[in-house]
Amino acid sequence: LCPIQTNVHLLKFDTAHKIWPEEIRQRGDDEFQVGEGPNAWVVKNGGGRVNPSQLPWRDLGVDVVLESTGIFRKKAVVENGEVKTDGYDGHIIAGAKRVVLSVPSADEIECTLVLGVNDEDLKPDTKNISNASCTTNCLGPVVKVLNEAFGVFSGFMTTVHSYTNDQVVSDVMHADLRRARAAGQNIIPTSTGAAIALPKVVKGLTPKSLDGLSLRVPTLTGSLVDLTVNLKKTVTVDDVNNALIAATKRPELKGILVFSTDPLVSSDIVDNPASSIVDGLSTKVINTDGTSGSLVKVLSWYDNEWMYSCRCADIFQKLGTFLK
Repeated sequence: LCPIQTNVHLLKFDTAHKIWPEEIRQRGDDEFQVGEGPNAWVVKNGGGRVNPSQLPWRDLGVDVVLESTGIFRKKAVVENGEVKTDGYDGHIIAGAKRVVLSVPSADEIECTLVLGVNDEDLKPDTKNISNASCTTNCLGPVVKVLNEAFGVFSGFMTTVHSYTNDQVVSDVMHADLRRARAAGQNIIPTSTGAAIALPKVVKGLTPKSLDGLSLRVPTLTGSLVDLTVNLKKTVTVDDVNNALIAATKRPELKGILVFSTDPLVSSDIVDNPASSIVDGLSTKVINTDGTSGSLVKVLSWYDNEWMYSCRCADIFQKLGTFLK
């Protein structure tokens, strides 16, 4: 999909995440090496083959593939043993043991996994896994904690999200007329499926109880979930914050959910690997006399690039335990 020399350059130099600290060197026209010694890893060109089912995973002895093109979001269509339309499970057909999508699937995949939220859904025999979206990875831990502690009746989420590479530098044709406008000069409302998808991973959350939208803003990376929920119990700001603080100490949420009382801005969380960094100074609660339950707002930060990449790596580590 990309020339080797371009991959080398873009891995070495990154506007948001700066310069890669390890040595990266090109080896011929079809591969490059990152690092030195026993921990070095090599990237090879697929030889013009881009469809998952055509890739040489069986010959290479590949165990797990990260499907990160964003193209193959559905299962392959196979008729009489022949692949008619390729899909994410084409990697399995090609000989890999597992495939992880770095995007929400467009069909009912075996497992949509949000680490720290529904780890138990990943089974030893699971072959096709989606890492959901970066926003779902941020939203999931917070909603899980609030639902378990107080019960979530309904809610709405807005993600204030850094612009992405499906947007444009200047006004130009796009299927979404808002995203046809210059990303660096506008706040651009658009859709997100992060909230709607959450009942798939948060046990006990009522289907269709959450919805949301996205505001794309002119930052390279570093995003913010603004969550407002109706809770079933009457709570205070301290109740909410203390529940979230306690949850950060749970083994499954260690390094996933972080609580901060620093006056953060978006650049402060770039390169932070945590899925969800709760902005404890911004928690708000409204209680109306004579009614049960509370209206609660929680803000949570996330590096939509680096954090999501870290979760992909974490899933690979989990899958590695199944392959031993």
